[in-house]
Amino acid sequence: MTREEKSVPVHCAIIMDGNGRWARKRMLPRILGHRAGASALVRIVRAAAERGIRYLSIYAFSTENWKRPKTEVLGLMALFRSYARRKVQELAKENVRLRIAGRIDLFPQDLRDLLEYAQKETSFENPRMTLIACLNYGGRQEILDAFRRIREEGYDRELDEEAFRRYLYLPDIPDPDLIIRTSGEMRLSNFWLWQASYSELYFSESLWPDFDENELDKALSAFSKRERRYGNVQLGTS
Repeated sequence: MTREEKSVPVHCAIIMDGNGRWARKRMLPRILGHRAGASALVRIVRAAAERGIRYLSIYAFSTENWKRPKTEVLGLMALFRSYARRKVQELAKENVRLRIAGRIDLFPQDLRDLLEYAQKETSFENPRMTLIACLNYGGRQEILDAFRRIREEGYDRELDEEAFRRYLYLPDIPDPDLIIRTSGEMRLSNFWLWQASYSELYFSESLWPDFDENELDKALSAFSKRERRYGNVQLGTS
């Protein structure tokens, strides 16, 4: 495998952090930081597809984000509506499939309808890339929901990892090879807790609205230098 091939994770996940600080530094309302962050996402989706990443997941709205000021939450819902309407055809043109992970059943009905429409319009069998938007998502909630489904189904066989995985939100999506977090914070914040067991972590000082193709390439370069052992020890290594 060449260095170039090794540098491209199959599944890259991003915790898009720093929109609020970006806005505060410019003495702007927080919602303008989120709008700038949405623009950054557009360019990173395009860049990820160009670099051969097959799955890109983004932490767009966590289960904890409901605790934010009501005006900010409403602004985020409006932003989701706008992008679901305006960007779905761009995704389709680029052969990018959109999938949702999270409890969108708690979103307003009109937003749920838009998200379902966007997923349907991009439901390609062999997409160039799959974009997973984690909306009202929490890793702990996903695990709890999986156990509830197991109990409701009356599952009475031995439960192993493979069996448990089938009850996750998107069981067919491969685990993230690389998780990037922007803004200098160094934690997962309840993101992909089950799936992140062997993910490589990369922390960028860049605030999310400033994260660009060069920052993505830095993360991919760092990933290419990692040795992924999955708990194994090879001769001559520690």
